[in-house]
Amino acid sequence: MLNLIGALDKPTSGEIHFHNTKLSAMTAAQRASFRAFEVGYIFQAFNLIESLNALDNVRIPLILAGLTREQQKKRADNLLEIVGLTDRVKHKPSELSGGQKQRVAIARALANRPKLLLADEPTGNLDLSTGFKIVELLRSINEELGVTIINSTHDIKLIDAADRICWLRDGRIENLQEKIEVELTSKDISIQI
Repeated sequence: MLNLIGALDKPTSGEIHFHNTKLSAMTAAQRASFRAFEVGYIFQAFNLIESLNALDNVRIPLILAGLTREQQKKRADNLLEIVGLTDRVKHKPSELSGGQKQRVAIARALANRPKLLLADEPTGNLDLSTGFKIVELLRSINEELGVTIINSTHDIKLIDAADRICWLRDGRIENLQEKIEVELTSKDISIQI
């Protein structure tokens, strides 16, 4: 689903439109530009470059977008501040916790000011408490920056952060719902052994 929405794959049937543009009608160059500037990606495995510090990992899409070094640093510093990592800008991924790595990945996904974030299991590699912090961060990005976020997940914590829920089973939409009125806390879903 995320590959279709992100214009990496073309649908075998039906159409996907983004701001009145049919994605499958775009040229390869238009799809590449769409992915670079309209969509940000957040991955379960973070996909950070291990040899680069947090600031430089966030700068990568800005370099590709052609911003000056000064513009890159200013925007990357601002994004790392938004995700709460001003004290970790010079740290490499090996020096960061899982939650901090995901925050760097979120900042990188926001670098070119996308209108849409596609998040593939954004809390999948995180402990329960850190997962809730990432959910809260994504909610604030949606509300404060006006970015639409599509999460693909098995993680029940993300239900509380969603306005709409699309239940998929075996590649088909099983149900569409508006936000479920459930407030979940880490205490509610802790596992008793």
